[in-house]
Amino acid sequence: MLIRRIKCLGYLGARYNSSHFVTTPIFYVNAAPHIGHLYSAVIADAHCRYQRLKYPERKVRLCTGTDEHGTKIQQAAALHKVPVATYCDQISERYREVFQNANILQDDFIRTTEERHKRAVAHFWRTLNSRGHIYSAAYSGWYCVSDETFLTDSQLKLDEATGARYSLESGHPVEWTEETNYMFRLSKFQDDVIHWVKQEARIRPAKFEKILLDTLSEPLPDVSVSRPSNRVHWAIPVPDDSSQTVYVWLDALVNYLSALGYPDEEYSAFWPPAQQIIGKDILKFHGIYWPAFLIAAGLQPPGQLYVHSHWTVDGQKMSKSKQNVVNPVQAAEQYTMEGLRYFLLREGVAHSDGNYSHVKALRILNSELADTLGNLLSRACAKTLNPRQIYPSAQAEHLAEILGSLDAAKRLQESLLQLSERCAQHYESNHFHLVADTAMATLHAANNFFETSRPWELKKGAAGSNEPRLETIIAMTMDALRLCGIVLQPIIPQLATRLLDKLSVPATQRGWNYLAESFANTAHHGGSRQLNEQSSAMLFQRILEENREKEERKPQPAKRSKAKKKERRETMS
Repeated sequence: MLIRRIKCLGYLGARYNSSHFVTTPIFYVNAAPHIGHLYSAVIADAHCRYQRLKYPERKVRLCTGTDEHGTKIQQAAALHKVPVATYCDQISERYREVFQNANILQDDFIRTTEERHKRAVAHFWRTLNSRGHIYSAAYSGWYCVSDETFLTDSQLKLDEATGARYSLESGHPVEWTEETNYMFRLSKFQDDVIHWVKQEARIRPAKFEKILLDTLSEPLPDVSVSRPSNRVHWAIPVPDDSSQTVYVWLDALVNYLSALGYPDEEYSAFWPPAQQIIGKDILKFHGIYWPAFLIAAGLQPPGQLYVHSHWTVDGQKMSKSKQNVVNPVQAAEQYTMEGLRYFLLREGVAHSDGNYSHVKALRILNSELADTLGNLLSRACAKTLNPRQIYPSAQAEHLAEILGSLDAAKRLQESLLQLSERCAQHYESNHFHLVADTAMATLHAANNFFETSRPWELKKGAAGSNEPRLETIIAMTMDALRLCGIVLQPIIPQLATRLLDKLSVPATQRGWNYLAESFANTAHHGGSRQLNEQSSAMLFQRILEENREKEERKPQPAKRSKAKKKERRETMS
């Protein structure tokens, strides 16, 4: 054990080296994508965009994909009356389209039906087998088809009325199964996995570390890693034994290696993953099986598992039976895909289930993207106040006077001075909701400053006309918009790009280091520059209530008589 622990310590590696490999789960194609799948992807995408923004010297790689083997896939294809391969192609393509529309900058999209993946799985299996970690044995137990896993008695609940058993965690039914399988010596690696889990920030949020350690406090049984081919034929054959197929979870987990070119040496340039984003329902597989498989194969486990919770809809669990599964394509038709990205990252917190609500989405998107951000840009770019259509340079004399006399200006300055450090801290922890909080607080301060400074009283033709002071106010406001635009690039990349384009911010000046340049610390961006006339100052259009929209689209009825109006009122009541 001591030798193995020392060896395990060698696997921990440096999390902050020149490469930064991030993965989402690969998504099971037994059903179409929903917002929970998109949430995993936008977390990973925002994380990677921040890494590129803050550490341009790092080689960041993001991989996602689809998991396409197993009993559930066979059943889903049969239900849709299409060949299994065709079914997998169709559903996998829907995931690709959703991620493309959501502007997910993935470097690879792996499918477990690809030859490169099958090759990697066969090599991984042979490695485990050659090291003595796989053996053949008769196996019996309660098997959950929906979850693709065997369960112990402590993981089951019994319906005393029917005698049926169900998974305690998922609620799915189980069946008693007896078969000869290949087994992996999971019990041999329990201490190594515990040691790995206990390393600093290995599992985040911390509540999921406790859940794992609670599970690991009981002896781990060896785990079945194959199924008879005659029962699960839609799977990768076990090397040198066509009577068995590789267990879907062993197959699926290897995708993180095959996406890097494993077993060819090229994979080691990015291994181990710096962070693997997963949903809480697959914590056991990634937090116990996966590090055990890797250690057994002589490979380094991931630097961190970042575990997120699920989404409810109006306080209820998403399910097909309740017909409340949220299709991201349909949601984006109402909120735009950029708005949906913002809502998921703004409202979601990893440690607790998020609640998807139409009313809440409308309130957040209208209040923050349309009003707080978009309206401020429109006002600063308005031709009545900014007839030359420029991003002006703050005049030193007027800047000093404004900062000395207006409390709102001082508050804006303080907010901008803290923006970089606070947001970096939140991004490092994947606390995207706190990044949005910080940016919106800064924009509220900018809106308050704009109102308090009353720039409309300074425009040409007004009694108190003062063009240098007016341009200084606009410059300060645009500095706030520019800095918040830089900060929000990982969360709303398209809106942030349009904002920075409108302000004519060069592409080379949108990195994290440019947050230090603003009126707040007297580091000016240079002289005045023309706004981009090709870009609109309208960033995000307010979303109207569906019912109100329908009412507005209806043709107006002819005027009714008083009797008819009374009759209609009585009917409505």
